[in-house]
Amino acid sequence: MPLSRKGEEMKHIAILTGGPSAERSISLKSADLVVKYLDPLKYSHRLIVVNEKQWLHEESGEAVDLNDFSLTVGGVKEWFDFVFIMIHGTPAEDGKIQGYFEFLGIPHSTCHTLVASLTFNKQMCKDFLRTHGIPLAKSLVIRKGEEVPNNTVENLGLPLFVKPNSNGSSYGITKVKTAATLTGAVEEAFQYDTEVIIEYFLEGTEYGCGVVREGTQIHAFPVTEIIPKAEFFTFEAKYEGASEEITPARLSNEMMKKCQDLSSKIYHVLGCRGMVRFDYILVDDEFYLLEANTIPGLSEASIIPQQAKAYGWTIGHLLDVVIENCSE
Repeated sequence: MPLSRKGEEMKHIAILTGGPSAERSISLKSADLVVKYLDPLKYSHRLIVVNEKQWLHEESGEAVDLNDFSLTVGGVKEWFDFVFIMIHGTPAEDGKIQGYFEFLGIPHSTCHTLVASLTFNKQMCKDFLRTHGIPLAKSLVIRKGEEVPNNTVENLGLPLFVKPNSNGSSYGITKVKTAATLTGAVEEAFQYDTEVIIEYFLEGTEYGCGVVREGTQIHAFPVTEIIPKAEFFTFEAKYEGASEEITPARLSNEMMKKCQDLSSKIYHVLGCRGMVRFDYILVDDEFYLLEANTIPGLSEASIIPQQAKAYGWTIGHLLDVVIENCSE
């Protein structure tokens, strides 16, 4: 095993990317950023691409032995000290892969299985956080095969957001302005999930706040103001430059701290680890939580890298903090 510049053994890192979800392309971009900024004087690494039938080392094309998560390259068998999970959507953000690594006893960069599973299910996460006094929009869930209740518009009001209950990156989301378009929006969302969440639309400005733990300290990054060119924060707005993002946000010091304190509270209440981004809508000086992203995008265009830099951190330092904290 090679030594780091401190004379210690270098950690051998597996960077896990790909996956079968609609967010595969974003996962690949996020992994590229980890490869780019992971300190080569501290870590050795292998990029592992998760496909439907095999997990493959990108460079050699060798398949990972999933019995013990080992890799044989050039006739030499390797094991990993840590896994940096950069898969958005299933099977990572829903906790499936975390369960596998936790069973094997291999540290990884994200929240534990239970937390990942809970936060991936938007409605269950909202139901849990509501008991802790977190401001949230009114909503309900429809399961495949169920009819949309006739009193949905009456109970929730218009406009509404309709979206997959367990998906990310704004796939399958529709803003519903009339009762006549509700059924079509629900059918669109069902293309991405077996459960659909119908949520009252809150009119306000969108914000995102990244949080990471370092030892016993929780760092809440400077808040980002999100100004979509579309009506809301679409996939294109998140990943293809169709939004203006201002970091730090144009907030008073008091409101900036309010968002950061709320984000730190949610991170603690959920029992999060690693990098997590919380998205909000600000209405009448109240930050309403939209969702928790336990594996936020980490491409060059993503919010977390912007916030880390505004906080005075390099991306390399951010990765160091995640690896060190999640290895404990």
